[in-house]
Amino acid sequence: MNTKALYKISYGLYVIGASDSGKINAQIANSVIQVSSEPPTILVSINKNNFTHDLIEKSGVFTASVLAQDTPLNFIGSLGFRSGQDVDKLKDIDYGIDVTGAPVINENAIATFEAKVISKADAGTHTLFIGELVAAELLRQEEPITYSYYQQVKRGTTPTTAPSYIKEVKEVPKMAKYECTVCGYVYDPELGDPDGGIAPGTLFEDIPDDWMCPVCGAAKSDFKIMD
Repeated sequence: MNTKALYKISYGLYVIGASDSGKINAQIANSVIQVSSEPPTILVSINKNNFTHDLIEKSGVFTASVLAQDTPLNFIGSLGFRSGQDVDKLKDIDYGIDVTGAPVINENAIATFEAKVISKADAGTHTLFIGELVAAELLRQEEPITYSYYQQVKRGTTPTTAPSYIKEVKEVPKMAKYECTVCGYVYDPELGDPDGGIAPGTLFEDIPDDWMCPVCGAAKSDFKIMD
């Protein structure tokens, strides 16, 4: 079976917010779809090991924010490669608390939704939460980021807890590339890191020592040469 065929399924990129008993959290998700229009209902797939999953299970509510195409990699990485059990992921992020009591992430969002869980289904490693909308806002008339754009243009990586994660053997790359040992992001000197101020053609050795991984924020010292 060629699991690479799954890459051809289209996804978006969203922030899912949840709260329970005074605890709040948010995470990146790529599996959010509209289920019905009357009543307006959406579905989200959340890994059972994630802190957000526990909060949704207990509270019965969640929020979903649609990210804009120009969302910075470090914003996505800060919400996708850290656990809310260990850090306050929303400390420096613009969000609000409205109808459901769950955090609604406004930063880099073009639309937001709040939903009350009306059904759920066990999907192995994930739970599918189906929620009826209780609030929705259109924030900006801009293009949403797709998962394909995130991977191919922004060169983002996939957390192992994501529904679309597929473990595979990587091809042997050129010596000039370096890989982040935390999240798997690959620095290619031919492409550089324009969002981080590193111009294309910059060798890894010439990057300032205070440069950080644009996906997860790991230090330059956490990179290893790919050979």
